[in-house]
Amino acid sequence: MHLTASRRLSVAPMMDWTDRHCRAFHRALTARALLYTEMVTAPAVLHGDRDYLLGFDPVEHPVALQLGGSNPKELAEAAKVGESYGYDEINLNVGCPSDRVQSGKFGACLMREPELVADCMAAIRSAVSIPATVKCRIGVDDQEPEVSLFATVDACAAVGIEVFIVHARKAWLQGLSPKENRDVPPLDYDLVRRLKRERPHLNISINGGIANLDEAEAHLAETDGVRLDGVMLGRAAYHEPAILGQADRRLYGADTADVDAFAALDRYRPYIAARLEEGVRLPAITRHMLGLMHGRPGARAFRRILTVEAIRPGAGLEVVDQAADAVREAEARRDEAA
Repeated sequence: MHLTASRRLSVAPMMDWTDRHCRAFHRALTARALLYTEMVTAPAVLHGDRDYLLGFDPVEHPVALQLGGSNPKELAEAAKVGESYGYDEINLNVGCPSDRVQSGKFGACLMREPELVADCMAAIRSAVSIPATVKCRIGVDDQEPEVSLFATVDACAAVGIEVFIVHARKAWLQGLSPKENRDVPPLDYDLVRRLKRERPHLNISINGGIANLDEAEAHLAETDGVRLDGVMLGRAAYHEPAILGQADRRLYGADTADVDAFAALDRYRPYIAARLEEGVRLPAITRHMLGLMHGRPGARAFRRILTVEAIRPGAGLEVVDQAADAVREAEARRDEAA
């Protein structure tokens, strides 16, 4: 299996967040990070509106399709469809703790059934020529993570799966909401490093609670003879996307300048214009950009303009320009006062 350098940093799949507009925006900041779709269930792929669910802009490459499900045959067929749409990787969700996935017997509840996960991955792997990967938790409910994580990984490795993205905390399927499951169960980064130490032939990325690129670099540094293969950022990349503008230099060693927030907006303009021409309403796009100016003078005005002005009938690129100008003006006032 060919593993691209993009594995070093990936941006997590997040339901209702990482849609095609979000991914295209993130790509304006980083050329190398691997981007993930929201989770799409296999039945939805097979029976739903495929162009709506799977369509994406070529600018998003490299981009992975994350599937949800527990039926090997359905997942194999859905993976074939994903490959035909041009995705660079098929990923199986074995980590989402929502009520929806519990009722459908997929997501994090699959941590209880490592052999079923392996059957699903064997079916996906045999159906496509692109990489097939797993994103999982370290366990659920009362499972011992040292047992559940290794059982899931080993079962999948036995059928030829090499790449695992591990959210380094349990999921509590009873008693915690999906939001609480992102924060309450304690992180166990050491267990993920132990997995890499004891399974050095596997490609292991770590996810969960990583707030910035400093922490990402620390995870990627060699510690006690162990070097993880990748880091996945989730909410940090979404709420403060400007950090992605430093990723190509800091995490890949690219000999390129960092992408400033204003430069990212310039790069994103053609995409916005094309979507507006297709009839997409501006708020569907700008909602992913609200955190771009986080920490800069004028950031509040930037968010307000993109939120309030974007919903007006006929709103277009002039709203984005107005929001960017609010930051430029605020920064100019700061500089004059200095």
